[in-house]
Amino acid sequence: MTAYVIANLDVTDPAVFSDYGERVLPILKKFGGRYLVRGGSVEKLEGEHGFERLVILEFPDKTAAKNFYDSQEYAPLFVMRRASAKSTLALVEGLDR
Repeated sequence: MTAYVIANLDVTDPAVFSDYGERVLPILKKFGGRYLVRGGSVEKLEGEHGFERLVILEFPDKTAAKNFYDSQEYAPLFVMRRASAKSTLALVEGLDR
């Protein structure tokens, strides 16, 4: 079942975060992931806004998403992301089709 990582990011160091963004893509692809949403403007439709930079990643399943997140390849980039942005992430399963 497809799985999604949804991230809300508040970038605090744009230069480091830009480097992170360039370096993470090959690792993401290695684990079968791809971007569905990568930043862009967010328009509040209702409720509290709360979104800064919204990112949605798609993976073949939850295992692939967790393998990406926990991988040795991603570990140094995890540190880079945490140093350059405040992050809230969630892993959710998609619908069977």
